[in-house]
Amino acid sequence: MTKIDIISGFLGAGKTTLIKKLVEDTLKNEKLMIIENEFGQIGIDGGFLKDTGIEIREMNSGCICCSLVGDFGQALEDALKKYSPDRIIIEPSGVGKLSDVIKAVEKVDDDIAINLNSYTAVVDAQKCKMYMKNFGEFFNNQIESANTIILSRTQKISDAKLEECVKMIREHNDKATIITTPWDKIDGKQIIEAMEKKNRLEEEVMKHIHEEHDHCCEEHDHNHEHHHHHDGECCCHDEHYHEEHEHHHEEHDHEHGCCCGHDHDHEHHHHHADDVFTSWGKETPKKYDRDELKSILDKLSSSEEYGFILRAKGIVEATDGKWINFDLVPEEYEIREGEADYTGRLCVIGKDLNTEKIEELFNI
Repeated sequence: MTKIDIISGFLGAGKTTLIKKLVEDTLKNEKLMIIENEFGQIGIDGGFLKDTGIEIREMNSGCICCSLVGDFGQALEDALKKYSPDRIIIEPSGVGKLSDVIKAVEKVDDDIAINLNSYTAVVDAQKCKMYMKNFGEFFNNQIESANTIILSRTQKISDAKLEECVKMIREHNDKATIITTPWDKIDGKQIIEAMEKKNRLEEEVMKHIHEEHDHCCEEHDHNHEHHHHHDGECCCHDEHYHEEHEHHHEEHDHEHGCCCGHDHDHEHHHHHADDVFTSWGKETPKKYDRDELKSILDKLSSSEEYGFILRAKGIVEATDGKWINFDLVPEEYEIREGEADYTGRLCVIGKDLNTEKIEELFNI
């Protein structure tokens, strides 16, 4: 049976970094497949993961919300039938709703043996409050739908800020396992065990319920009149349990803040990512001087003239012939050396993007 692990997370939370850590630390001996779904015109993250030796299937036809009904579910079925992997990790778009991804997995053909093993939300502890306030419809959905929440960059914030972040998360999900330890202090095996912890507990509860049911039914057989209910149900029917364990992927009706300016009514919670977020992407042979690229990213991360920039990433050739990967989230970015790719690729995602200004900034 193929395990399915969904690793969601808002733009720039660290999903790809986490997946690489899990693969390198503990999953390298499994027959593993990663399915990504990028929001935007240019797929970047597949390039970051290719050195793990894992097959990447990118789908850049639109945001996860829009592609679920069509190619996403079919791509998952195709992957299962063609490769029969031990495990599939699904990395949805950062602006996708985790509840939608879970529903898509659950709709996969019943004839295919899969186990929805975990559904995780990676949350940037530094930016949790800001994203919750400005992009609640998407950000909070990931938190509410997850059985495990993995905080990233906890080493960069104070204990008080970390406690505040956990408290805000608990207001939306009081049952999920929350990993707060910095990733460099734990290994991938510990993270996987935490991701699967809730499932093991649920299995134990269900096993207990079934055992109780069997025992009750045996008693029911021995003393039919004593245990027989007027509706014919067995005495072990536990309404409270079933209320508590209704499928926990149903969408919540909490009111959340959102950047899109709509009234906080029920309809507010049914936007597609395309309604709120925009993207700009280019393939380019242009070579960038490191100082030039740093200047570009400084402006992109600090100025509002390019729009509300949530994420920028790219793979480009440097003027010295080496290749550079960069990642940007609000107010910070990282530049590092990487492997050569077939051409340079740039992607910027945000709200109300000024694409002309962005193109001018990258000098394309």
